[in-house]
Amino acid sequence: MTKDYYEILGVDKNASSSEIKKAFRSLAQKHHPDKKTGDEKKFKEANDAYSVLSDEKKKKQYDTYGSADSNAGSGGFNSSGGFDFSGFSGGFNSGGFESSGFDFSDIFGGGFGGETQTRRGDDIAVELKIIFKESVFGTEKTFNLKKDITCKECSGSGAESSRLKTCDKCGGRGYTFQEQQTIFGLTRIQKECDKCFGDGKIPEKACKKCNGRGVINDKEEINVKIPAGVESGSRLRIKQKGQAKHGGQNGDLYIHLEVEEDKNFEKEGYDLIGSIEISVTEAVLGIIKEIKVIDGKIKVKVNAGTQHGSILKVKDQGVVLPRGGRGLLYLKVKIDIPKKIGKKEEKLFEELKDLGI
Repeated sequence: MTKDYYEILGVDKNASSSEIKKAFRSLAQKHHPDKKTGDEKKFKEANDAYSVLSDEKKKKQYDTYGSADSNAGSGGFNSSGGFDFSGFSGGFNSGGFESSGFDFSDIFGGGFGGETQTRRGDDIAVELKIIFKESVFGTEKTFNLKKDITCKECSGSGAESSRLKTCDKCGGRGYTFQEQQTIFGLTRIQKECDKCFGDGKIPEKACKKCNGRGVINDKEEINVKIPAGVESGSRLRIKQKGQAKHGGQNGDLYIHLEVEEDKNFEKEGYDLIGSIEISVTEAVLGIIKEIKVIDGKIKVKVNAGTQHGSILKVKDQGVVLPRGGRGLLYLKVKIDIPKKIGKKEEKLFEELKDLGI
């Protein structure tokens, strides 16, 4: 069965060449076999898909007939289009990527395992527990998080003064090369210089507070607004509140929420589900009954003749809505039928029975 190359790359059939290339780059970085997240099979699938969709002629044939040619989708790296690695002089086994004459930085942002074009710190994920009431009305939380933050002493420059010099480790390039054995043979991996952190320059005199790193590990106060209606498992993203990066952009902070359960109410979207218990006579005659809700007490009218299992709908007692107001509160009626009654009550029920009630 022919594979859906668009589905493999996660793009629409009307995607532009730049969107196709961007999608492949992302998958290649994620699934490359040399990485911890590597998956050789998915990497090959992505390569096959890109080798067809990046070639205008093959893409047109694939869109028309569902197949590019006899080689497309062959399941290996030697597809005839896109990345036919065997066609470069020497291949991978005779000197790595550089000797082949192919610029992999275009796809991998500086070589397999190298830095992407935008230098940024790592993202951070934390868990935060809130009570049910806070998920109904929304809340604001403040907590301390220990992480890498920009050094205030040098404003992140890593220098005690503004005078800089060329990094003696990378020669001012901002990166170094490291040889590594891969499934393709001996390759040269481009790595960010760990001395100048990619700047190519180092301070003549390093900041005493951060030792020239530009960042220090310390606590930062985080304030987050949690909107009403969140569920357990919801994830909030706070931009640039992750790890600081010398000479780059901070990562993001992801907050995974856990909402405590409530013994009386459940949440369904912006509505709340609860129950109301009434006696047999209250069900027959009707009553205005006071009940507890999330934020206090309200009075609810129960009409005469209300049946067990009926649902009462109460306005403006649900979850706070994004544009103001509140959702609904649904109350399931439970009629409390006594298990034991006295002689007086028994006589009255017998009379009602005689009346056909």
